[in-house]
Amino acid sequence: MSTPEIHAVQARYARRDNGADAQRYSLYANAAALQAQQERLRAMACLWRAHGWASLADRPLLEVGCGSGGNLLDLLRLGATPAQLTGIELLPERAAAARAVLPIGAQLIEGDACAAPITPASQQAVLAFTVFSSLLDPAYRQHFARTLWRWVAPGGGVLVYDFVVNNPHNRDVRKVPLAELQALFPESKLYSRRITLAPPLARRLPPALISTASLLPPLRTHRLTWAVKPT
Repeated sequence: MSTPEIHAVQARYARRDNGADAQRYSLYANAAALQAQQERLRAMACLWRAHGWASLADRPLLEVGCGSGGNLLDLLRLGATPAQLTGIELLPERAAAARAVLPIGAQLIEGDACAAPITPASQQAVLAFTVFSSLLDPAYRQHFARTLWRWVAPGGGVLVYDFVVNNPHNRDVRKVPLAELQALFPESKLYSRRITLAPPLARRLPPALISTASLLPPLRTHRLTWAVKPT
């Protein structure tokens, strides 16, 4: 990543990292965040079972932009092997938080993902959750996608969870349509499903109504997409 883009991404995340955001995304304090996480986990397991994976055990799995380690912990709950997990995080404070919660054996790399020492074709799945939407430079999005694709082993894939609609109140993110993902990973076969009730709406609903409202496709704001590399 070029130095200007690193600084731009750091500045965008610095604007988001405040006490209000911590509460907004807390699984304990926010029923909408918890429902979204559980729905995403079910969708991930469904995609990977349909792909023929009976288990995540002993599969090399990597997340780019792993934050404080929440998604990596979710992979462990789904049966991943700690020694086969890798997280990459640009922001030092988030990397430190991830180190504090991840088990011994999981690898954590701090810094620029595109400079990370990942062996080509070494990973069966590379996760990028709400990462592409934070990369506003189209040329860098393409460079980043090529880097992730290089790490994936044949028969594996890149798992992208990201916005499919723009947020008019947040200029720091931009939607990632399915057609753009196909262009970013032109050799891939895509398996995708639209999930996640619009968070501003979900946060206003009683917990009992969140699952019901999420059944309406127009109210879902994200896609979970599995971009598979040919064998």
